[in-house]
Amino acid sequence: MTDHEPLLEWVERIAMHLAGDGVPPIAGRVLGWLMICDPPEQSAGQISAAIGASRASLTSNLRLLSSMGFLAWRTRPGERTVYYRMADDAWAAVVRRQIAGITSFLDVTRDGLTLIGPDNERATRIRRAHAAFQWMAEVFETAPPLDPVQAGPHQDT
Repeated sequence: MTDHEPLLEWVERIAMHLAGDGVPPIAGRVLGWLMICDPPEQSAGQISAAIGASRASLTSNLRLLSSMGFLAWRTRPGERTVYYRMADDAWAAVVRRQIAGITSFLDVTRDGLTLIGPDNERATRIRRAHAAFQWMAEVFETAPPLDPVQAGPHQDT
């Protein structure tokens, strides 16, 4: 086993975990790699070589991850190469968007209950969805804010 193999096994664990949430495996591997690579900024060629992805599939997944707020990119003076890295607050930003989606879905379920009536037997499925999302919204509303000091370097959770 090379020194690189344990890193790639961890990257694959990230990819498989995220695949359960519908994230394409290549995108999951990119995220995993950019979480653990050194240096933290990598070109598409470096990422492709590290995770074994074709440049074509890598390009579309880099675009997807950038649009989702996971990645930041930049060029260097005098170079045409684009370098990618994890956005500083990528995970917190994604979670905030998911929380906003929960709140938005509550509006949709509330409208559904108004449309067919909350006591209508057909409303059972909507009420269940509404109750689950209401519970999640309340949990997040009462959760303490993310402490950026704990998220900083050299902190174990």
